[in-house]
Amino acid sequence: MIKKIILIALIIANCYSDVTKEENNLNNQNQKTVSLALGSGGARGYAHIGVIEELEKKGYKIKSIAGSSMGALIGGLYAVGKLDEYKKWILELGYYDVFKLLKLSSTQGALINADEEFNKVAIMIGDVNIEDLPIKYRAIATNIITQKEVVFSKGKLIDAIRASIAIPTIFTFVIKDDMILVDGGILNPLPINAIINDDTDIKIAVNLDANIQNKYIIDVPLEHKTREEILYNEFQEFIKKAEPFIPEKILTIVDKNSTKKLQKDIKQKYDIFFILGRTIDTAQSILAKYSMQNHKADIVIDIPRDSCEFYEFTKAYKMIEIGKMATKEKI
Repeated sequence: MIKKIILIALIIANCYSDVTKEENNLNNQNQKTVSLALGSGGARGYAHIGVIEELEKKGYKIKSIAGSSMGALIGGLYAVGKLDEYKKWILELGYYDVFKLLKLSSTQGALINADEEFNKVAIMIGDVNIEDLPIKYRAIATNIITQKEVVFSKGKLIDAIRASIAIPTIFTFVIKDDMILVDGGILNPLPINAIINDDTDIKIAVNLDANIQNKYIIDVPLEHKTREEILYNEFQEFIKKAEPFIPEKILTIVDKNSTKKLQKDIKQKYDIFFILGRTIDTAQSILAKYSMQNHKADIVIDIPRDSCEFYEFTKAYKMIEIGKMATKEKI
């Protein structure tokens, strides 16, 4: 009797195993493939992490990525399989890490020496060529000599990312051959054109400069709030150190007819990073709009421009969660 029960159990288990295999095979066959255009937008680029995580959670297969600036960084880390490691790092940044990253550049043309940050990223990525990645990848940079877009589709991955994320006046530029390369978002903040002809089921663009009100309420855990405050204070100290590099009295030019509130805001809040960030946001918003008009993505995931400032890289937890929530609404 016991032998019969065991035999029946084995038969049932085997049948269930066969059904499960068939279901998995069917799911794999029906799995939608995706091309991602990841836009530029400074610290809001952390939202790309949440977008990618949510897409994978929903069962989509990402087969290609094109990115500008932070889009190139996050997309490259994903392509090489290091996005989880990078996420863990940025969510656990401590005082010593910030001290190392916020180093004034000893060269002209930028406030921060980006090589300090990219030493850490380079270690994560390793010596990898774009053409050897498991998915199709392109990073967008801008050649300020010819005023033309440069698309990296081969060569060292870390070099492509480094060029694409060289935010003018903040991070040091990159010299390659006869080119001076800066942030890809200067000419192409949302590179839909780079994915539009990909052989995938769905083309998804992530716009970090959406002119919509931020409706997402994120409950940031206490440990992350505390870390954000520490990092914010360190950033303010860095700004003070950078004052010799910044035009004197930049905050004192106020029109007599402006409101007292605006005058107070300018003196207390609107430092050079705020002004620079809003200037870049303004230009990129217009360019992204043209990109979406000229190249139609199947889905556009909008990240509100006011969800965080361009330079607020302490808001990683918040922006990752916003990326997830925005993706859930669209997918």
